[in-house]
Amino acid sequence: MKRVLTIASIFLLIGSSAAQDDTAWDFIKGDIGVELLPLEERVIGRVRYEFTSISKTDSVFLDARNMQIQAVLLNGKKARYSYDGRALVIRKKLRPERKYDLEIEYQCQPAQALYFLGWNDSIAGNEQIWTQGQGKYSSHWVPSFDSMTEKVTFGIEIGVDKNYDVIANGQLAEIQDEGEKRIWRWQMNQPMSSYLLAFAVGNYDSKRIESGSGIPIDMYYYPGDSLRVEPTYRFSREVFNFFEKEIGVPYPWQNYKMVPVRDFLYAGMENTGTTLFSDAYVIDSTAFTDRNFVNVNAHELAHQWFGNLVTEVDASSHWLHEGFASYYAWLAEKEFLGEDEFYWMLYDKAEILSEQAREGRGESLLDPGASSLTFYDKGGLALLMLRKIMGEEAYRKTITDFLQTYSFKNVAVSDFTDISNTLSARDLKHFRESWLESTNFPYREVMDHLRRSYRPIDLFKNLSQELTTSPAEDESIIRRYWDTTDSEQFKKRVILSYHRSLSSEFLKKAFETRSTQVRQALSLIPGSDEGDLLPYYESLLDDDSYTTQENALYRLWLHHPDRRILYLEKVKDITGFPNKNIRQLWLLLAILTRDYGSDVEKNMYREELFAYTAPQFPMEVRQLAFSLIGEVFPYSRKNLKDLINAALYPSWQFRQFARNILKRELDKPGRRQQFELILNELRGEEYEYLKKELEN
Repeated sequence: MKRVLTIASIFLLIGSSAAQDDTAWDFIKGDIGVELLPLEERVIGRVRYEFTSISKTDSVFLDARNMQIQAVLLNGKKARYSYDGRALVIRKKLRPERKYDLEIEYQCQPAQALYFLGWNDSIAGNEQIWTQGQGKYSSHWVPSFDSMTEKVTFGIEIGVDKNYDVIANGQLAEIQDEGEKRIWRWQMNQPMSSYLLAFAVGNYDSKRIESGSGIPIDMYYYPGDSLRVEPTYRFSREVFNFFEKEIGVPYPWQNYKMVPVRDFLYAGMENTGTTLFSDAYVIDSTAFTDRNFVNVNAHELAHQWFGNLVTEVDASSHWLHEGFASYYAWLAEKEFLGEDEFYWMLYDKAEILSEQAREGRGESLLDPGASSLTFYDKGGLALLMLRKIMGEEAYRKTITDFLQTYSFKNVAVSDFTDISNTLSARDLKHFRESWLESTNFPYREVMDHLRRSYRPIDLFKNLSQELTTSPAEDESIIRRYWDTTDSEQFKKRVILSYHRSLSSEFLKKAFETRSTQVRQALSLIPGSDEGDLLPYYESLLDDDSYTTQENALYRLWLHHPDRRILYLEKVKDITGFPNKNIRQLWLLLAILTRDYGSDVEKNMYREELFAYTAPQFPMEVRQLAFSLIGEVFPYSRKNLKDLINAALYPSWQFRQFARNILKRELDKPGRRQQFELILNELRGEEYEYLKKELEN
């Protein structure tokens, strides 16, 4: 696609990147070569671009953040350039309609977009390197384009220690050994935006399946996780086939790869043909009930059409990415997880968006600064309602025409609405005003649609209106509604909302449904695990749900001190989710339980729990450990050092979590002096950060 520049605006571009209004050049092809030095967190790189000048200009520029530029060649000759740490400007008079070859050699230590994990800890095989270009920009590790409107056909060559595997965009073209280093060459065959460049380095095995249309689908996993491949990637082929049929346009890339990485910044990222996702979604079959990869898997796959094939011009059209990917992921969940999950999920999202609007926090879908809640959930619901308004045939044709017309191009929302207006038999002016432009949320419109589409939602609304203030009368009403539906979500919500009106006999029958959703709700309601209900609540410890087991363990341990040892013995060998939720809770309760284990064993439990804050563990494990320890014990000196490490972590959620704890700790009597002693043991960024906090 076209890169834009005017002579008058070049000084505005130095120090910042922005798309301009007229076209000066078009980058066609890019060949990237990087050598990774993980112990130094350094990249030695070169990139060669082929581009065409569109109009007469005397400069061309790329985004390159905090790099050491070592050479710049234009058509094989040294080029005059300027560089301010952000924009690399090559100063050369370019003739219209001419092809040019630009080569750049550089080194960098990326502050963002490329992350090195596990290279300095004590755990062998824990090492990874991975990229995250969206929102952080690939220009931190390769001179490229922060604008999404420059689409290039990329090849990536990566050199790293031969003990590690490399996965990147495109087709693996060649692997070549050079001493202790191995060169991996990957090649795309279609143009894409550079924020979608991606690679991951680590220890991986993989399993290949094929879509119905013959596209290779590679599912990567850690060597020790072979038994988790099926539950993690469950429905992957089915979702792929469903999308090709539902969207009506063939998958546009050579292959599709899914790669779990540790401590990823988000749930997943839809890099072109190569989705990276958090390894917190690598699960066993028990965890699938509570926390599975299906939605994230489907969402990132949908982006291969909506976002990667057709890309927004700028953030004001972000609905075309996230709203569309969200909606199609929901359709996949409906197809493979059932209507009950689907409609109640939409119900919950509508309730949250309605509350946001009532509080004056509603946002327009055309607002480039809108929140994820708006772009993802309001955006997805907007498509749901657009399909209803347009009708099935017109909607499907709109999606097909939109993708085919703008394949490998950039679009604005108006490009989509122009096509939908042309194909719709109904005027879409009201849709645009109420769904795209307005900051309000059309709650009644959505709720009317949901109540007509799925009877249990209508039942739930009617039930809430029929209830009285008499528990006996209310139980009779609830029982009548309960018996008219098999919806697990309906019954779960009845338990959570109206449990105070329910007798023990009713609750016993609820237990006997064996519904995961209902039993999970029962594990949460307060004050009900007494008397003849106790055996029913104890049975929750045997459920195939780590969420239910965790809830039940804590509540039973808390309310029945005479049976604590029995409960601890029951679950002592269960780990739970990847964050070790049950194991960590068990360790805490075992430490606190009198007469459980010897002093030596209790010290072992304490050492294990307190060790989970260390950097060699995934951030989900560390965050839970910090929370559990902080609720009961003072943090150890090692915990506090781990907290400082966490306060500088790439993931902003974990980083902010750690910083909030750190601020509270600094306010405690005597803690500041302890941190001053720790300061002398720190180096680099950790030293500078703590020093600044102590000075505040």
